[in-house]
Amino acid sequence: METKLAESSSETIREKVRRRYGKTARGEASSCGETCCTSTNAETLGYSAEESAVAPAAADLGLGCGNPLAIAWLQQGQTVLDLGSGAGFDCFLAARAVGPSGKVIGVDMTHEMLSKARENAKKNGIKNVEFRLGEIEALPVADNSVDVIISNCVINLSPEKQRVFNEAFRVLRPGGRLAIADMVATATLPDEIKADWTAYTGCMAGASQISELEQMLREAGFEKIKIAPKDESRSFIREWLPGKRIEDCLVSATIEALKLMHH
Repeated sequence: METKLAESSSETIREKVRRRYGKTARGEASSCGETCCTSTNAETLGYSAEESAVAPAAADLGLGCGNPLAIAWLQQGQTVLDLGSGAGFDCFLAARAVGPSGKVIGVDMTHEMLSKARENAKKNGIKNVEFRLGEIEALPVADNSVDVIISNCVINLSPEKQRVFNEAFRVLRPGGRLAIADMVATATLPDEIKADWTAYTGCMAGASQISELEQMLREAGFEKIKIAPKDESRSFIREWLPGKRIEDCLVSATIEALKLMHH
């Protein structure tokens, strides 16, 4: 008998997520049919054709829900951290933006994703990127060491989102910023979706409401919080669980926030 999602510990949830993305990294279809939930074309998510062309193709597993780099305004020499870096797609684009004097750190808890990302970096001679094994609720990153945090459709997968934002705040330098794309709930999710493991690991059931996210970010210490839902994303979200009308309650959003200098 499978553990009920609502009664599961954070550890159980993380294990399920890890297992699902381990399979994705190995190129195995997920248990719910072919690619049921989340494999979305990069251009649909807001990457330019040029961005898709320069990042290693093997790094694009179609797992995002937006393009955090569009709001990250990266500059040469910055240190960037990617929460849930997967096979490295956003890290490689960020590496190009920050140049040889900059540095990108990807953190992921799935061994297979890390191996894939490291292999992609090596194969493509990308030197200013480093991938670390870790959980985004307990980042293997020093305090005040990062300029910009990016993340693409990952924080919704965390069973402990407040800890994620607290950790993000800790590792950012004063003046640093958060630039993430994630799923947000715009209405209460139906119970059958809330209880569905596939919908959770597929980035749907774990999405928080905008007001909850704002409160968690504030609680962590962030200011200048801006959460902008992208209504056009409903057209690709509809494909994730066809016929369930999840696009009525979920949307991809960009989430921006600052750690101001006075901290």
